[in-house]
Amino acid sequence: MSDGFLRQANKVDSMTGDGYALVLQGGADPTKLGGTAVCGFSSTGMVGVIAASHMIRAWDLEQMGTVLDENFPAMALVQESVPKHPVRVYQGDGIGVFTSEIQFPAAYDVKFAETVLKWFIEGGFDRLIIIDGVVPNEIGQKEEGDLWGVSSHPLGRKALAAAGVSRMERGIVSGIAGYLLSEGDRRGLNITALLADCNPMYPDARAAAFATEAVSELVDREIPLSELLEDARKIEENVREMFERSQSMLPAPEGYDVSQSSDDPMIN
Repeated sequence: MSDGFLRQANKVDSMTGDGYALVLQGGADPTKLGGTAVCGFSSTGMVGVIAASHMIRAWDLEQMGTVLDENFPAMALVQESVPKHPVRVYQGDGIGVFTSEIQFPAAYDVKFAETVLKWFIEGGFDRLIIIDGVVPNEIGQKEEGDLWGVSSHPLGRKALAAAGVSRMERGIVSGIAGYLLSEGDRRGLNITALLADCNPMYPDARAAAFATEAVSELVDREIPLSELLEDARKIEENVREMFERSQSMLPAPEGYDVSQSSDDPMIN
């Protein structure tokens, strides 16, 4: 393991290269790093951050550190009465998770990707799995959504095939996931992206569940999905109710007499 992660808990040191500073949590043990790394950001449909947060809870991972920069918004996200910085890294037995619970402008993408790479390389991880959402050609509620995989390494592509994940043959992957995949190819790193079809209009917990299930297959470790699917049902019900309420509040077409309820405005 690189000495880059052997830092004092209360000392803010920048990571090597162009990444942001990663500060160890008080009492965290950096020697526990390694295994499979997973990252999820607050991007399209919030798929990545929902899946990453669920894995952190399901596997009871320990917070290892925080990513800091003077240009980040000053805030604390309070969860179960505990305040936290929005960008954090976690570690468990053979699994690490990097997540950001707020959305940053696209101008931050490359530096965030470089930060993930430094965490991945200096932490001695074997492979990196990125979870992200993509917008399908047809947006709508699905009981089973499409999930695509793309990997920078032959071992990653073999693992996708073994897990039954459809491989992307041609296309463009943008943002942090795209940069990480390209750098994985350039540096010979085992980096895989799981891209779930999602609805970009709301947090798509159902798409996150599809991606999480694929991670479970890839790492051969059970991840209960009932909580995610219940969240998806609640979100979809709320969205449907809001849509129906907004439709009922729309004004009648100009020139249409609502008192003539027997008239069909679609018939000339």
